[in-house]
Amino acid sequence: MAAEFAWHKSYRAALLETDWTEIMQLIQEAESAIAERKHALSLNHGGTPEERHAIRAALSGLIVLRGDVAGGRSRKQSKNSA
Repeated sequence: MAAEFAWHKSYRAALLETDWTEIMQLIQEAESAIAERKHALSLNHGGTPEERHAIRAALSGLIVLRGDVAGGRSRKQSKNSA
């Protein structure tokens, strides 16, 4: 069973959100929670390899999600102007 990290809740909320008007805010909240955890890890033992891997994967996922949101907005604007 994979470990559950404190920042995971905000990351999961961003991934599962279906309201496109809310997603960017949730992405920012998840990125902030991850940044806080990375800072805390830099001050102490550095965390487990599992958590460091999960952080890298989550940040990559948020980049993809951010791109999807941007693409969705541009498609919506194109439809509205047509």
